[in-house]
This record gives sequence, structure tokens and C-alpha cells, in this order.
Amino acid sequence: MGVPAFYRWLSDKYPRIVVDAVEEDIKLPDTIVQPNPNGQEYDNLYLDMNGIIHPCFHPEDQEAPSTYGEVFQSMFDYIDRLFAIVRPRKLLFMAIDGVAPRAKMNQQRSRRFKAAKDATEAAVEEERLRKEFAAEGRIILPKLKSEACDSNVITPGTHFMSSLATALQYYIHLRMNQHPGWCNLKVILSDSNVPGEGEHKIMSYIRLQRNLLGSDPNIQHCLYGLDADLIMLALATHEPHFSILREVVTTTGQQEKCLVCGQTGHSPAECEEKPGKKASELNEKIGEVKKPPFQFVHIWTLREYLEHDIIIQDPPFVVDIERIVDDFVFMCFFVGNDFLPHMPTLEIREGAINLLMAIYKQNFTSMGGYLTEDGEVNLSRVEQFIQKIGIQEDNIFQKRARLLQKQAERRKRDQHTKQRQRPRVDDGEPIADSEILTLGETDTMDELKAKLKNTLREKSDVLSGGGELEDSVRLGEPGWRERYYREKFEAKTVEEIEEIQRDVVLKYTEGLCWVMRYYYQGVCSWNWYYPYHYAPFASDLKDLDQLEITFFIGRPFKPLDQLMGVLPAASSKALPHHYRPLMMDPNSPISDFYPQDFVVDMNGKRFSWQGVAKLPFIEEDRLLLETGKVEDTLSAEERLRNCISADKLLISSSHPLAPSVIALYNRYAYIRGQCQVEVIEEIDPIASQGMNGFIALGNEEPCPATIPSPVHGMLDITNNQVLSVTFRNPPRHRHIAKPPEGVKMPTKTISQADIKQQPLWHEDTGQRPHSQDRSPGSSSNDAARRIVQNSLQQRNNSANMMGGGQERQQRQLTVTSPGGGGLRDPPSPNQHKSQGRGRPVGPPGYPVFTNTPANLQYGRGQNTQNISGSPTYSGGKNMSSHYQRPQYSGAGYYPPQHQAHQVIPRAPPVHGGHGFMGRGGNPLPGMYSAHLSPTPVSPVLGQQAFGGPRMVTQNSYVVSENRGAAQGQQGKGRGGRYSDQSRY
Repeated sequence: MGVPAFYRWLSDKYPRIVVDAVEEDIKLPDTIVQPNPNGQEYDNLYLDMNGIIHPCFHPEDQEAPSTYGEVFQSMFDYIDRLFAIVRPRKLLFMAIDGVAPRAKMNQQRSRRFKAAKDATEAAVEEERLRKEFAAEGRIILPKLKSEACDSNVITPGTHFMSSLATALQYYIHLRMNQHPGWCNLKVILSDSNVPGEGEHKIMSYIRLQRNLLGSDPNIQHCLYGLDADLIMLALATHEPHFSILREVVTTTGQQEKCLVCGQTGHSPAECEEKPGKKASELNEKIGEVKKPPFQFVHIWTLREYLEHDIIIQDPPFVVDIERIVDDFVFMCFFVGNDFLPHMPTLEIREGAINLLMAIYKQNFTSMGGYLTEDGEVNLSRVEQFIQKIGIQEDNIFQKRARLLQKQAERRKRDQHTKQRQRPRVDDGEPIADSEILTLGETDTMDELKAKLKNTLREKSDVLSGGGELEDSVRLGEPGWRERYYREKFEAKTVEEIEEIQRDVVLKYTEGLCWVMRYYYQGVCSWNWYYPYHYAPFASDLKDLDQLEITFFIGRPFKPLDQLMGVLPAASSKALPHHYRPLMMDPNSPISDFYPQDFVVDMNGKRFSWQGVAKLPFIEEDRLLLETGKVEDTLSAEERLRNCISADKLLISSSHPLAPSVIALYNRYAYIRGQCQVEVIEEIDPIASQGMNGFIALGNEEPCPATIPSPVHGMLDITNNQVLSVTFRNPPRHRHIAKPPEGVKMPTKTISQADIKQQPLWHEDTGQRPHSQDRSPGSSSNDAARRIVQNSLQQRNNSANMMGGGQERQQRQLTVTSPGGGGLRDPPSPNQHKSQGRGRPVGPPGYPVFTNTPANLQYGRGQNTQNISGSPTYSGGKNMSSHYQRPQYSGAGYYPPQHQAHQVIPRAPPVHGGHGFMGRGGNPLPGMYSAHLSPTPVSPVLGQQAFGGPRMVTQNSYVVSENRGAAQGQQGKGRGGRYSDQSRY
């Protein structure tokens, strides 16, 4: 989802969700144990670590680090700052992106290929400028080699990510041994060898901790990250006490530095500093670069806004705000996310979310109710909803075309005026830009960097140099639909257009169901992906209730396999030696996956980074066949980088949970390190401050006396008092999409007067209403106002460059009806369509126990299913009403075993009935298990009904764990299929 556009819309529409963060001096260790100056005490802090890694690896406003050690030190400082702002009292969860689902890998591949292409162009341009400066007699320092030069190494499986995991473990040990604010915390580190995106690993933890014995329904959550998806994910948890912490992002061009003095706010021509002044003298005056501030986004306030904004007029039943929130999350998928391209109909900057909300409110009753339920999608209702959007397509495209034409005409006029007013060289008046050439020799490198940056920006801008936006489809003109499918999908005949259109609709609908399940239940298929570069039109989504959609859970890629799937050949050095020829050798069987050059379709966009990279999609079976042939060549260190691991839990030896860890180690230390056996023990939620799950012994020493420093210049840790064990989440259970029982809802602060009514973009004529008085509730707070001002500045700058003829997108109107609306559309043919029958089997998001032995027990009761398909636990209580924490018996539960990645063939679409989609396909307990066949265990050591040796005691569980990756057994036993599947 486009972060700047969505967050800008959200903060403009609902300004009071944004609050500036208060910071205090973090140099004093005792500061973080004091009450939080932000007036909110947080229990848990979650860090989406990739939002920290990237700005520390390639910072925007300062010198880039030259070594990995410098990157790590910068990250340590960044985490210290976040920790001091939030001051968590119970848990710190650090999650690094691991191997992502295949649906996300396509986006990762596109980004990394474009990054490599941009880096190549930047290197060529820098070499040209160096020669140009040298010809002028300037002294240019040689280009230094940097260890941190390729940001594509921020991908699971690389040496950098392995080193980062070690560095973060050192950092955690350092802080917990020395800082009082850390000693009472639990710290969970989920590194890149644990499958899953960082934010989704965090959300999985939050969902699986809810509604269990000992859990706190009023726990205060704070999640750091920049992705707009985090806001949607936080809403999906239905945890009312939730905040997002994010850095205030300045827009491109907003904080450009003067090339003379290095400060912001003026151009070189306006600078009052004397040209040629040394950088060292200026730095004394300027001082350190000011750190960007942070802001909180309070999710409970956003929930209040939605409650007042999405009001259903004359509903046929009592409206549930929790279901409204879920539908809002789902509707936002249509404007773009990391797994599906956004529809050409809907652009956030054109008020797309306002349109979605208005149509939802207007048609709620005629659709028959909500679009979703607990992660399921009602395809019949979605079809009615999206067809209402499709009715507006002509109006949207026609207005967009008018605006583009006006902007093009304005640019031509301005270009002509600029040429007439350009001063001649013989007038004796110096050109303002020439002042930047009067810098001293010591600033030559700064000038070169600034000139390189400006040159690259101009090259990435289609409008630079008099260019125009390409529009071969000409949306809004007759025949736009056929042109779209011919241009974007390369369809040549009417029959091909119809065939492709049907398949695109099927795959896009699959994607909507996959993403919704991903947000609410976790991964339902590691192998599914959307196999097109473009989305269908809203009006194309027809007959959705006739589609039956099937997902196979599959397995995540191994880290090195994912590297081969997302990295370009230019980043092949990040791979093991024997993997590189698969990319670089023209005779490689998969060389077609790694084109040296590729087309970037601007698709009507202005900047190159917004374009669509026309890359070939990876064929999974071909890729894994070739990588399997070279796995035996991996070194011991590379095998560790390629294995699948689990989260690590770190606590101080003084923590109440420490005696359990020490006792577990003392009892079973003699089997630690055996690759096929793992001992796990259930966590006491009282000792752990409400955290449920399991601890297990890893292959490393739980409490080594000395922790060596992996960072140059930092000392080893001696007399270590921190314990480290493996952590496993509680068994997977269905996420209940409502606040937990016993929660105390925050005090309400939003009223109907705070809702800003805005006209629909495609109906806005651009004329201001007679009254410009703002309602009391429409005034923005300082934090939100700055975001809007930044946005307006960017728009004004963009308008100046494009000619400025853009109509205002959103204007404030006084609307008496809280329902909004004002849509001009004829009755939909689906308005009175039968809702069809519901087809739940499972229910969705829950495992179908087709291959589960009858004696597999959860708690002390049989794991059976009632007539609705919901599993029963502990005496047969239905899980669909309220989940009760299972009481585990010694032989009843086994955590998932990890098996080698398998290639899962896609299931062919089967046409079926109507209504809600059906079968659940999330795995059995565990994060990524695809097929679990637990083996009954005898309480006697070394005896069991089936298979190899196991061991169990009253409170401990011993399970089989495939750790062949670390023992040189990778690549063996490939093949076979998994039976778990999810059907809609």
C-alpha cells in the first residue's frame, strides 16, 4: 500500500489519531525507568526491524556507512531512541523479515531488480561527473569501496543478515546486563531464519496470545514501523489499546540542502554564507543534523472515527462496529497492497477510499450486510459492492483525462514563458545556478554528490526536459477496456481478451481472499501468487459467487532459494559461490529468470520508481530443481544461513521465568545439540507476566559467561546474566475478531462533529461552497497539520513542475446526512440478487482434521468437530463462541515439525455455489506446518507407537525436529504432496 498517500489521507481525514511523541534525554540510563512523558504506559513494544535496517544501511541525510559494523552501531542507537520513547514494561519483540510468502516475493523481486538497475545507472552517471570535474581541474577523492554498498543484501540468507542476527543478540545481552530499564523485560528476537514477514510474525504472536488463560485483555501495545499496512494489521487484531510509532517522513524535495552552507530552507542563490567557506567552519555553526521527530498513531482513536464516519442509515439489524472495521480493512485492499496491484479505477490521491466508504454505506442494506467475517470474504456481496464502483469508472477516467490534458497544456505555456524570460549570457547578469560552482575544494565531493542526486532525480522524472506522461490506453476514451487488455496483457483477439479477462478476475479474487486470510488468520498458502503485472477493472469483477477458490498450504522457500528468486544477477555476490553461475552463466537452465535489462512500464506515472517492472515470473519447480543440485556444496556456515530456525527468548537471570529455564536446562542438557530431538516445556503465564507458549533448549549455551563483541570497537560482555532459549507460540487457534472479554475500552473523545465530510473526487466540480467556515471537529492538531502541509507543499511543487492546473481533489462541504453519499448511479443489476447459501467448511482459517489421528488430543478431551465444523476443546465447548486455553497433557500436543520445501501444484478452479467462501486451510498448530502427523508417545523413554526415539515428562514435550539444514542433510527427500488445503 502506498505509504505517503494512504497515511496522508488518513491523517487529513482523521487528524486526531496523530500525536507528536515526547522525547527525553536517553543518555541517562535511569530515564527509561521513569513514567512515560507521553502520558501512556506501554506493556509491549514491537519493532518491525526492516524499518530500522534500511534507513541505517542507506541513510538519506548523512554519510552512508562503509562497514556492517557501522550499520549495526547506527541500529543500536536507533533502537535505544525508540525504547526511550515507548519504555515497554513487559516485552520487547524484534522481528526481522524472514522468507516471505510467494505472493510477496514478486514485489521483492521487482524492487531489487529496479534497485540494481538504478545503482548501475548511478555508477555510470557518477563516473561521467568525475571525469567532468577532473577536466575542470578539480581534485576528486577516489571512490572508496564500501562493505555496505548493495542494499539487496537485506534479504534472508545473506551473510549480512546472519551477521545482523548475531549483532542483535549481542546488543540485547549488553542492554539487559547493564541497563535497569531492560532487566525486567522479556525480549523475543525473530531473525531472518524464521519464516514470515516481520510485521506478520508480530501479528501472529499477538493473535495467538489473545483469550488464553492468564493473558491480560487490557495489554498496551506499541508497534514501530513505517508501512501503512501496520495500521490495517493493528485494526485487524481488534486490540483497542494499540498505537503505531512512526518517524515523521519528509517528502521528496522538501528538505533539500543548500550546496553552499548545507542548511535547509533556501537555495544556493539566496545563501548568505560566503562562497568557498570550508565545510569544517560551517559545521561548527550548523552542528549535528537534527534527528527527525516521531509520532504516535492511536488505533483506538481511529476506531472511534470509523464508528462515527461509517454510519449505516436504517440498517436491517443492529450494526456491529467490529464487523465494520473488518470491512474497512478489506476495502482498503482495492487501493493497493504488497500482494496485488491496485485497480486502475482507484487512486488514493483521487479520493478512492472516500468513494469506497460512500458506496459501502449507501449499499449496505441492499448487499445484505457485511462483506467479510473473521477473515472470510462473502464473494456475492463483494461483487455487488465492486460493481457499484465499476459504474463510476467512466466518470473517473474522464475527469482524470481532463486533468491530465489541462496539466499538459499548462506545462507547455510555462515552458514557453520560461524560454522567453531566460537571461542571455551577454547581459552581464550571472545565472543563479552558477553560484554553486564557487565552493572551495574541500566541498567538491559534496557538490559532486548533490549534482549526482539532482541528475538522477531528473532522469527518473518523466516530465523533466519537456517530456509528457505516456497514456497508450487512453482511459476515458471509447474502447479503453479493449486497449487496456491489448496493451497490458498482450491480448490480440477478442477471444483472447475474454479468456485473459476471466483468468485475471479469478486470480485477483483469489488474491483478495488470500490477503484477507493473511491479515486475520495467517498464511493460508506459501506458494500462491498473483501471476499478472496488472489488475482488472472494477467492472470486470463479475460472477464472483460462482468461483470456488482452493489454497494449498505448502512450505516456505529456504532462504537461499528465496535469494535465487528475488535477487538480480548484479547482486550475485550475496549468494554462495556455486549458486552464482545459475544467475550469471548464459547457458544456465534458469538464465531467463535474470534478464540483464527489462522494460519498466510507466503506466501513466511520473517517476521511474512508480513504474511496473516487466520481469518474468519465477517458475518454482524449475528453480528448486537447479538449486537442489548445488546444496551439497554449501559450507557449514552457509548451511546455517539456509536453515529454518525459531524465535529466541531472552530474559535476565532475575526474571520470574528464569527458574523454569534453568530447571529445563539442568534436566535435559545432556541431549542438547542432538539434531533430531527437542525438549519443550509449557510457559507458566503467571511467571511470564501473561505470556503463553513454550520454551525449548536450543543448540547454543543458554547462559554463556562471556558474549564476544561482533562489532569493532565494542567490548565483550563478561559475567553475563542473561538466559537465552527457543520460544514457540501457543497452538494456532481461530482469531476472534472482536475485543477480548474483560477489556476496558478507552475513554471516547471523538464525536460526530469531528467527521470531515468530503465530496467524491469524480463528482467535485472544483467550485467552493459559499460558506468556508470549518466545523469545530474539523480542525487538525499540530501533528496532523504538519503532515497535510508537507503533502500540500509536495503537491504545489509538483503542480509548479507540471504546470499547476490540477483541480483540488478534496474540498470540505457541510453535509447534513451522516451517511454521506451523493452517488449518481442507476440501479445495479445485482441489487436484488439472491445472497445464495453459505458454504462454511472448517470454518475458514481453521484446520480441517482430515488426516489427524483420533487419539490426537488438545487438553483432556477428544479433538472432535461439531456439526458446524468448529473444533471442540476441553469438554466440547464450541470454539466459534469463545476460545478457552487448552490444558495440555503430556502426550497430547506436539509442535510442528519442519520438512523440506515442496513444490505444490495449483488446484484447478472448480465452479460451485454461492455465498461465503468455504474451507479453512491454515495449518495445524504451528506457524508454517503444512502437514502434521503426530505420533502417540509412550511415557517410557525410547518407546512410541511409531517412528524414532522420543521423550516426555509430565510438563515437558519432546518432538521430532528436522534440522538437516544444519547437519548437511538439505536437499534430501524432495517431492511428495501435502493434503491440507483451503477452499472458498
